[in-house]
Amino acid sequence: MKTTNSTLTQMARESLEGKWGLAVLGTFVYFIVLMGVQLLAEIDPLLMIVTLIISGPIALGFITFSLNISRDNDPKVENIFEGFQNFKSAVGAYLLMLLFIFLWMLLLIIPGIIAAFSYSMTFYILADDPSISPVDAIDKSKAMMKGNKWKYFLLNLRFLGWALLCLLTFGIGFLWLIPYIQVSIAKFYDDIKE
Repeated sequence: MKTTNSTLTQMARESLEGKWGLAVLGTFVYFIVLMGVQLLAEIDPLLMIVTLIISGPIALGFITFSLNISRDNDPKVENIFEGFQNFKSAVGAYLLMLLFIFLWMLLLIIPGIIAAFSYSMTFYILADDPSISPVDAIDKSKAMMKGNKWKYFLLNLRFLGWALLCLLTFGIGFLWLIPYIQVSIAKFYDDIKE
């Protein structure tokens, strides 16, 4: 039997103990980079390509950061930029995931959401194994999530109330909620990969 979601979130809180400041700072840096890239795309639509190219490595870096907090592997804010060390795989995986999810969404919204859940562990797999190809990481994620999509959905649902409360803080609360969610998902990943 896999670890319950309530235990995973408790383990995430324990991993974040004494590291909340670092986690909030890392989340802030992540958001600043993403907002800067989005702003560029709004200024000049041709720069949307830059957004697509940078989003994958930044997402991979943020997941590396979250895994390091979860595993107590000396997390540093600089981890957020480590995704650029595996640039081709990060961009490839990001673009393939977008394409596959878009194609599934053409059928209906629900198949697109199920596909997104199936591919959700791709960047965690890439963070653990930089030598794996984007297609293999996506395939491994699909295999890993087989039978775990509902649990993953319920895990994410646990944070809905917190997200609504964060809206009351004009979004500032997300600086604490996002690391809590990410570290919880990192615990989920470590639980199902075994």
